[in-house]
Amino acid sequence: MKKVAFLLSITATPALAAEGIPFISMFNTNFVVILAFLLFAAVLIYLKVPGLLTGLLDQRAETIRDELNQAKALREEAQTILASYERKHREVQEQADRIVEQARVDAEAAALKAKDDLKASIVRRLAAAEDQIISAQKKAVKEVRDAAIQVAIAAAGDVIAANMSADDGDRLIDEAIVTVEAKLH
Repeated sequence: MKKVAFLLSITATPALAAEGIPFISMFNTNFVVILAFLLFAAVLIYLKVPGLLTGLLDQRAETIRDELNQAKALREEAQTILASYERKHREVQEQADRIVEQARVDAEAAALKAKDDLKASIVRRLAAAEDQIISAQKKAVKEVRDAAIQVAIAAAGDVIAANMSADDGDRLIDEAIVTVEAKLH
């Protein structure tokens, strides 16, 4: 304490003195304030407050360092995940492109097959139409022939009826019956 008092007395100047009161006096407010400050600083040092403060600051620095390391690790992990998703996205896009291309090829093949099937169907329909035309022609020819036969039979019947007697008619009927019986049995 003597050392402090000595230092203060050396540094004491009239500017530091309060209105006529010597500097080193308990009545001088400046001296009391300096003394209180030095006592406060001594108590802080005695209670190891600067060590505690530096310890707290070191702890805080360590916490910040750990958080930065964690942030770096998270960033690296995020970049890895992003790269993985980008790779998967490219793979999915390539697969989608392949599917679209395959669908295009399949559609073209289906269109060609449908075109060929349509041509075959048209050919079948034309053949069926030609068959129907030929059948209709044959039917028409048969109908005309049948009509001609009926007309000829009717005309022959009229001619035979006009030229034939009743005995000749009976004889022809008997011969027809005998012929039919022979063919049926």
